Amino acid sequence: MLRAKAKSEAATRFYSLWDKVYRIDVLLEAYRRCRANRGAAGVDGTTFKDIEDQGLANWLQRLRQELRTGQYRCAPLLRVWIPKANGGQRPLGIPIIRDRVVQMAMLLVLGPIFDPDLFPWQYGFREGMDAKMALRRIHFGIAERGAREVVDADLSDYFNTIPHGHLLRCVARRISDGTVLAVLRQWLDAPVVERTADGGEVRTTVARDTNRGTPQGGVISPLLANLYFRRFMLAWYQGGYARRLRAEVVNYADDFVILCRPGTGEQAMATMRRLMAKLGLTVNEQKTRLVKLPEERFDFLGYTVGHFYGHQGKPYWGTAPSKKSIKRLKERIHAETTSRWNNLPVSRRIEELNPVIRGWAGYFNQGPVQRVYRDIDNYAARRVRIWLRRRSGKRGTGYRQYSDQYLYEKLGLIRLVPPARDRSNAKA
Repeated sequence: MLRAKAKSEAATRFYSLWDKVYRIDVLLEAYRRCRANRGAAGVDGTTFKDIEDQGLANWLQRLRQELRTGQYRCAPLLRVWIPKANGGQRPLGIPIIRDRVVQMAMLLVLGPIFDPDLFPWQYGFREGMDAKMALRRIHFGIAERGAREVVDADLSDYFNTIPHGHLLRCVARRISDGTVLAVLRQWLDAPVVERTADGGEVRTTVARDTNRGTPQGGVISPLLANLYFRRFMLAWYQGGYARRLRAEVVNYADDFVILCRPGTGEQAMATMRRLMAKLGLTVNEQKTRLVKLPEERFDFLGYTVGHFYGHQGKPYWGTAPSKKSIKRLKERIHAETTSRWNNLPVSRRIEELNPVIRGWAGYFNQGPVQRVYRDIDNYAARRVRIWLRRRSGKRGTGYRQYSDQYLYEKLGLIRLVPPARDRSNAKA
C-alpha cells in the first residue's frame, strides 16, 4: 500500500509512520530477517540465542513498549575491521541486536516509500535487483549503445562522509513523521566503541562531531546511501548531462561507472567531479580513471569488463572474474588448508571449504568461466593434498596417496568442472 501510494504520487509526504514501525507483526518480521542475516553481537554481547532462551515474545513486547512510549535510545556501535581487496581494512559499525531489529522494522516501512524514487540504474540493495543486473546493463551500454569511454569512478569513504543535514533533507522530502526523523538522527549520531588488545575500550563520537556518515554495518545504511546517491543521479539526468554527453550512470551502492560515447569521457569525468564536490563528497583520484575501449578493460563488482577473444580469436564484449577476485578466493582456500586446522576431522574441513568455493562460483558464473573454474579446482585439490600430506606426516606431492577419486568421491570435495568423461551428462 505504501509503495503504491509513493509510486503513484511522487510529491506525497507521509505523516504517520512510527506506529507502523512498532507494530508487533512488523517487529517479528524484522527479527526474523535479522536472525536470517546472523551477524555478531554488538557492544552488549547479546546474541540471538540469548534472546530466544529468555523468550522472544516477551523481548519483542518490551521493545515495542520502548518504541511506543518514546523511551527507545540506541546503543553505541561496536567497531570491527574487515579486510579490503587492496590490502587495507574497512571499518564496520555493528549495532546491538535490539537496534538492528528496529532498523529493519524502519526499513520495512520506509523501503517501499523510497524505492520507487530511486533510478532504475541504481542496483544496490534493492528488492529484485542485484550486481549481475548492473553488469548486464553495462554490457548493454557497451555492446548495444556504443559506449567506448568509461569513467571508472571511486568515492573516498562514501558511507562515512555523507553529510547528515543533506541526507535528512532527502528523507524529509517524503517523511514528515518527527519521531521517525529523530530516531534516524540517533542512529547517524551514535558513538562508536572499539575494543583494544588489552581488553579496554575506546569510545569516539566522530559521526556526531563531524555531522557526517552512515555506518557500514547498520541495517538502514544501504537505503540511506542509495537515497543520497540519488541526488547525484538527479543532477546528472535532470541537469541534462546524460542527454548532452550521451552518458549513462550505472550505480551499485558506492560503486559506479559512467558509460560515454567516444570523445565525451573527459567532460563526463570533469562534470562528475564538480557535482560530487557540490554534494560534499570526495572523488578518489588515485582510483578514478578514464577507460578507453576496446584497448583497455576495467573492473566492476568483482568482474573484469571489456573486449575478450573467443574460439578462433573472435572478439566479443564480455565479463570474466577479475584477477583480484580469483586471488582473494585462492587466499581464502589457502587459509582454510593450513596446519592450524590439523586437529580437525578431514570431513569437517571439507564441509567448511566447499561452501566457500560454491558461494564464489555462484556469483562468478557470468561469461566464459570454465577455464577459471578449472584453475580453481586444480588449486583447491592441490591445497587439500598438501594439507592431508602434512597432517599425516607424509612426504611427496600427495597425488599418489590422494587421488582425484579419493578427493572428490570419498571426501566429497566440490568440483566446479566435471571430468571429461562426465561432461556430456553435466548440466550447463
